[in-house]
Amino acid sequence: MPIFWLVTLILVIAALGYVLARSRALASAGGNRSALHSLPSYYGMNSGLKIIVPGFGLMILWLLAQPLYVDSVVSGMIPDAEIKEGSSRGLLLAELRRTAEGIDLAISKNIMDEEFARNESTEFADMTARLKDAGAVVTSSITQPIMRGAQELRVLSSTGRWLMTMAVILVSLAGLFWSLRETNAEFRARNVVEQGVLALLIGAASIAILTTIGIILSLIFNTVEFFKLYPAMDFFFGVEWAPSFSGRGGASELGVLPLLWGTLYISIVALAVAVPIGLFAAIYLSEYASNRVRSIAKPLLEILAGIPTIVYGLFALLTVGPMLVSVFGDGGALGLNWQGGGRAVMTAGLVMGIMLIPFVSSLSDDIINAVPQAMRDGSYGLGATQSETIKQVVLPAALPGIVGAVLLAASRAIGETMIVVLGAGAAARLSLNPFEAMTTVTAKIVSQLTGDSDFASPEALVAFALGMTLFVLTLSLNVFALYIVRKYQEQYD
Repeated sequence: MPIFWLVTLILVIAALGYVLARSRALASAGGNRSALHSLPSYYGMNSGLKIIVPGFGLMILWLLAQPLYVDSVVSGMIPDAEIKEGSSRGLLLAELRRTAEGIDLAISKNIMDEEFARNESTEFADMTARLKDAGAVVTSSITQPIMRGAQELRVLSSTGRWLMTMAVILVSLAGLFWSLRETNAEFRARNVVEQGVLALLIGAASIAILTTIGIILSLIFNTVEFFKLYPAMDFFFGVEWAPSFSGRGGASELGVLPLLWGTLYISIVALAVAVPIGLFAAIYLSEYASNRVRSIAKPLLEILAGIPTIVYGLFALLTVGPMLVSVFGDGGALGLNWQGGGRAVMTAGLVMGIMLIPFVSSLSDDIINAVPQAMRDGSYGLGATQSETIKQVVLPAALPGIVGAVLLAASRAIGETMIVVLGAGAAARLSLNPFEAMTTVTAKIVSQLTGDSDFASPEALVAFALGMTLFVLTLSLNVFALYIVRKYQEQYD
């Protein structure tokens, strides 16, 4: 049964349990609500919780555990001789899963039937040909053991899905009968429901932490697979980025330094644009502008944050790039030959800086407004002017929050992709010239995972190593910003 219909069935059972438990509670009290310990709705909610929580919990655990079990069983079917030099068993399993998906695709398109897919005596060439006819991604590394493993994976997955459906339905029905059995006038349904809701709230609060842990673990596992195929020293200290998809990484140069430099360089240019403009706009809106001007200007300024990044990218490609070429290019207004094309660090940096202005201005404005008015009044009472009060009292008091706003803008700049792809180009180079084309880590993550590249190759797995590097970089920025914030908080609190 598809997951959607299984979820729908659990909800239908829960709704039925709600109605039956509520009616049973009223019947046990002879229809007298005052004789019940709790309101009738609590008895219904108690039944719903005892159906939904075990049902969904078992389904989620099953969906997490089944792939691990299936992979372990199928992995035992693949002989070590199938693992080629420069590969690993984990990458071979990825190829196997992709083959199984291709079989499903071929069956859905009526290019092969279930009996043909399950038949272990099927000719290898016939199976491969039908997979390619269906449009499945099949590489030349597929062998007969991999095909058999893919067939076994489909069988185990189908059987596991059927068993999961039966188990989830049985658990939900057991929860229904359990809740109905304990429903009576003396049952403390409200206490049970409130404790259950509290547990659900704690679980919801833990989702963010668990999600972060899951993201980190997924990056770590795939990064480890990459470093099994490519030397870590060449990755972290290499000065050339030249992936080659002709083989399994033998001719590729995957040095990350040019990408890191492009990421930092474009981010620095963007922050050089966004921080002064955003901070000055925040000072004006919070200290000088009238309420009428502020009510109009601030929403207009924040509209910039709602523009899609692809629109900024097109603006960089079609407007800002040609404009910079007309000024700094060969035969331009200044008679210089600095910028040869529209795609350059300066192009992406300027447009990205415009995009980041609302992040700096809006947060800084809120932070400056949070500075107590008593501090301003005390400064005025000592004879300071408004500009002196802003410079010597307001800004130092708001500095920790302003640092946080700048950090948010920096993290946004480091993670930007579309503006870089369209405005800065795709050249990975180490250069100080802001009028040359460069690229960033995020742009290369997209390019490495786009197309028909073999996912079992270092050229595809390098995207996870790049993601892990970017994660460590942003984490270091957060730690540094936290140190700055705490230092100045101690000084001005």
